Amino acid sequence: MPIHVAITRKVLPGKEKEFKEALRHFLGESFLHGGVQGAGMISPLPGTDSQEIGILRTFADETERDAFYNSQLFKDWEAYASTLTEEPNYRQLSGLEAWFRSPTPPPRWKMAIATLCGVFPTSLFLSFTIGPFVQPLPVMLRVLIIAASMVTLLTWVVMPQVIKVLKPWLQDRG
Repeated sequence: MPIHVAITRKVLPGKEKEFKEALRHFLGESFLHGGVQGAGMISPLPGTDSQEIGILRTFADETERDAFYNSQLFKDWEAYASTLTEEPNYRQLSGLEAWFRSPTPPPRWKMAIATLCGVFPTSLFLSFTIGPFVQPLPVMLRVLIIAASMVTLLTWVVMPQVIKVLKPWLQDRG
C-alpha cells in the first residue's frame, strides 16, 4: 500500500527563490530512488505573506520510504534545506486524508461512495451500541457524543480499512 508523507517547511526571509529552485531540482533527483512514486511542491497563494512550502511525497511502501529518508541523497538535501528553512514538519497521511492529498485522487463520486461505505455501517453500529445509553441526554449532548464517536471511528478504524478494500476500484480511472 502506498505511503504518503506531507512535509511543511517555513522558508527563512529572503531565501524563498533559492529554496524553491533547490526544491524543484531535488524533487526531480528524488525520482532516481526507485521507491518514490510521486513528489510535488505546494506553494502559498500569490499575494499572501505565508512563507510555508508544502511537499507531498508518495512511496511504494514503508521499506521504500525508510530507504529514501536514510539515503545520502536525502541527507545531503536535508543538510542544505536546513540552512534555508526552519525545522520541517513531517506527517504520514492515511485513510481519506491520503487520498485527498494524493497527486491523482479518485473522482469525487468514488470518494462519496467510499465515504458512504464507512459512514452507513458506522452509523448503524453506533445507533445500536451507544444510542440507547445517550437517548435520555439532552439532544445537543447526544448529537455531540454520537458525532465525536463517529469521527473517531471513521478516522482511525473504519476509513483506513474501507480505503484498503476499495483501493483497486478507487485507483481505476474508468
